[in-house]
Amino acid sequence: MSALRRKFGEDYQVVNTNRGTTYTAPVKKKRQRFVEKNGRCNVQHGNLGGETSRYISDLFTTLVDLKWRWNLLIFILTYTIAWLVMASMWWIIAYIRGDLNHGHDQSYTPCVANVYNFPSAFLFFIETEATIGYGYRYITEKCPEGIILFLFQSLLGSIVDAFLIGCMFIKMSQPKKRAETLMFSQDAVISQRDGKLCLMFRVGNLRNSHMVSAQIRCKLIKSRQTPEGEFLPLDQCELDVGFGTGADQLFLVSPLTICHEINPKSPFFDLSQRSLMSEQFEIVVILEGIVETTGMTCQARTSYTEDEVLWGHRFLPVMSLEEGFFRVDYSQFHSTFEVPTPPYSVKEHEEKTSLPSPLVTPTLGDGRGGRDRVFSVDCIDVAEERAAGRLPSKLQRMSSSGKEDLQRKVLKLSSQPAERASSTGDLPLKLQRIGSVPGQGEAEERLKLKALKAGQSTGDLQQLNLSHIPGPVPVPSPIPAPSAGGRPEDNLPAKLRRMNADR
Repeated sequence: MSALRRKFGEDYQVVNTNRGTTYTAPVKKKRQRFVEKNGRCNVQHGNLGGETSRYISDLFTTLVDLKWRWNLLIFILTYTIAWLVMASMWWIIAYIRGDLNHGHDQSYTPCVANVYNFPSAFLFFIETEATIGYGYRYITEKCPEGIILFLFQSLLGSIVDAFLIGCMFIKMSQPKKRAETLMFSQDAVISQRDGKLCLMFRVGNLRNSHMVSAQIRCKLIKSRQTPEGEFLPLDQCELDVGFGTGADQLFLVSPLTICHEINPKSPFFDLSQRSLMSEQFEIVVILEGIVETTGMTCQARTSYTEDEVLWGHRFLPVMSLEEGFFRVDYSQFHSTFEVPTPPYSVKEHEEKTSLPSPLVTPTLGDGRGGRDRVFSVDCIDVAEERAAGRLPSKLQRMSSSGKEDLQRKVLKLSSQPAERASSTGDLPLKLQRIGSVPGQGEAEERLKLKALKAGQSTGDLQQLNLSHIPGPVPVPSPIPAPSAGGRPEDNLPAKLRRMNADR
């Protein structure tokens, strides 16, 4: 429906052929823009009070900023009034001196020759001001007041000419018309570029003359409320279009696509395809540069509302290679086409990617206390099963070859009561309790089996530096060191001493 409205207008009708009735689509209310598409700022200043005198103090800029019709009116009125006033002054001098009564008297010397009424005084002023000098009307040497008026007329005419002609020249040379040959795309698009979600629009230059030092800036106009409760209408926020990388400096000889990357620093970080339909904002684009032919600074502006931002679209290419030159097809300048684009925002995408996978197990800390973790009863079976399934074949052969040596060492330790007792005391408390269970043969078998499993897991884990053993790591209780004068068996618990005595 939105595409049909953009193509056929807001007031199109949908005809239902089944019922023979006509349905008029609801017309969306046009939202007030801050900057029009042609760059005109839709702002009016009112209730200035006594501040209007500031416009008079800067009269030259005020005249330049006026519309052309008012400038032409002021230009014509100024010269007309000046001519009438100066002609009246020449006529008053002739009237006071009595020259009007002796207009055709050859023996009388007037102030201005051949001035005997107001039209003749007006013609004399025009001939003098325009430096025409037909020679029929001229000032005589017997009129000092006429000489003074002539000097004042020359100075006043120069000032009026400089002011009005300079104002008209500045207004005609303003680069506002140059901005009309700088094009912006009708819509902005949001799609992925280089794996990142970006807001893009297109700019172009219709003239062959370049824009020197062209630079582009973007402003986001959006009302918001601060955490303190202050409401900021039409708050302005800067959109990064490559300020840090220099991408905002344009070489505008062909149409360029300006890109704003949506990242955590962007105000569109939480903007999704669904939230775009309910948002209200306006993106103001400002393109500045120096006109190559005149050397004056030119600025072109446009804006994009939320209705003019297309999600999941991309601009059609307009450049083609011809024989000896590149051709730009401006008929496709505003055209876009749909591309696959995720409908969710960048914030939602980062939250999804940051969630831990259920297949990943928590890692243990550093390598300290490795001996305690290896001989922990809770971790022996798990470590053995995981190590056996994850070890490469070469490492499995290496671990199996070292199993026999480990068995011989354990049997040798078990054959010596004192050494066995000392080794048992070095084991964690859980293994010590296992050794104190009644049933001597069964206890020894379990102790040997646990030691073999622990040794196998130790070799595998040390070769792989395995750190993915789940569960808390039990900390062994400290065993007091044997005294210097006693035997090691004296420091063992009572049950283990009785077991050693029975053996």
